Amino acid sequence: MAYIHFTDEQKQRANAVDLVDFLQRQGEQLARSGREWRWKRYDSVTVRGNQWFRHSRKEGGQAIDFVQQFFDKSFPEAVQLLLGGEDGLEWNQTSKSAPAPRKDFMLPEVNADMRRVFAYLIKQRFIDREILSHFAHERLIYEDKDYHNAVFVGRDEKGVPRHAHKRGTYTQGEPYKGNVEGSDPRYSFHWSGKSDTLYVFEAPVDMLSFITLHAKDWKAHSYVTLDGVSEHAMLRQLELNPQFKNIALCLDHDEVGIEATGRLKDILTGKGYTMVSVMQPQHKDWNEDLKARHGITPIPAREHPRLVLLPQVCAELPELCKALSGHKDIQAFLGECAEVLEPLLNSAKIAMENAEAVKECLQCMAAGSLALLIHQCRQMERPVTMEQLIRKLQNSYRPHEDRGWLRTRAEDIRRDLADIDRQMCSAGIRSVDDKQRLSCSYLRLALDCAKARMFVELELPSLLPVQEQNANFIMTM
Repeated sequence: MAYIHFTDEQKQRANAVDLVDFLQRQGEQLARSGREWRWKRYDSVTVRGNQWFRHSRKEGGQAIDFVQQFFDKSFPEAVQLLLGGEDGLEWNQTSKSAPAPRKDFMLPEVNADMRRVFAYLIKQRFIDREILSHFAHERLIYEDKDYHNAVFVGRDEKGVPRHAHKRGTYTQGEPYKGNVEGSDPRYSFHWSGKSDTLYVFEAPVDMLSFITLHAKDWKAHSYVTLDGVSEHAMLRQLELNPQFKNIALCLDHDEVGIEATGRLKDILTGKGYTMVSVMQPQHKDWNEDLKARHGITPIPAREHPRLVLLPQVCAELPELCKALSGHKDIQAFLGECAEVLEPLLNSAKIAMENAEAVKECLQCMAAGSLALLIHQCRQMERPVTMEQLIRKLQNSYRPHEDRGWLRTRAEDIRRDLADIDRQMCSAGIRSVDDKQRLSCSYLRLALDCAKARMFVELELPSLLPVQEQNANFIMTM
């Protein structure tokens, strides 16, 4: 694409485009979720005005990088699209649909009894009556007057309500879920005991289900819900309770829960917590485990698709490495593969049309980098087997860190190759540290190639229809 100069005013105007208007006018389906809109194509993505957020990966931004991420556009292409292209189409600006001022937090009015909430949580969700009664007695759960929702209250260290999560009790259709406006995310629904153990959950029903399943001495321990997968409530409890030494992450057994668990483990490790465990429900979540105990067919667990695919990708590498062992110059071979790969990654459409060639190139580059790593380890007198390297490659993969779209992945591989070339061309005798850095660079290239390979197989097919719709929409304007 030829260079296009945009003024600061144009860039500001592009970044202020209302994403709800932008998506709806391209035929995308959105569902209201509190003050935000959830994009049905990617159900962990919400938009509000010109802001977007992908909850499963804790990343977000404004209109320009939204188009770059989800429509695989360069910066100038994204700005041009948001400015209406050559046809001068005007998208709504956020100033035209600005949200109402944020309200002060106020608990919903209490109903005279908790008949519907008790019926729902005991008969439909199988929560233990005694446990539920205890939380009700502590004024942590009640039924609201207007809609008969179950209200889960989060109180601060002084006992003042700061957060409330509402859950619909009607069993027909999709139940209502949402927080009372003005809720402080640091004080979501929780229980504080005296032991040194904190159990962490996504939602109140998960927490109550776990306690029902593990009821012995439950009051002695502490439990906190994250209001999704945000870390704020967990960190606040740790800040208020320095006696906590054991943290058990008990999130859902699905893609979002698995990624969030990895991210939270990293946060806790960074703060010096060494006794962090993971407790996964057997089925999709703890309430599904509880339902299964009562003879109800549960929603099954869903493993992370990339964690399922990674061993299959890695299983192909030993044979490729063996085939490359007789190659005269594997370093040059990597460069040749990169030259073939470069034009194929220029756009999602080209990559998808040449998916098999792209995957083959990426696998060859991953195998080549591992072959070079084996040679490097031998030179360092630290020989390793291919099986050991494959295991190290798989163990170093973190799904919550595997972010970015096609352009980002191509840039990562380009950066890895440039880093390796720079180290190979440096003058002088390599020190032990130099050799170790080069080894790490080879492993990083292999991992980035494996990530890109999985992206092409798992995510690219779902990304392409968005871009094709976008192209068709522009052509019909």
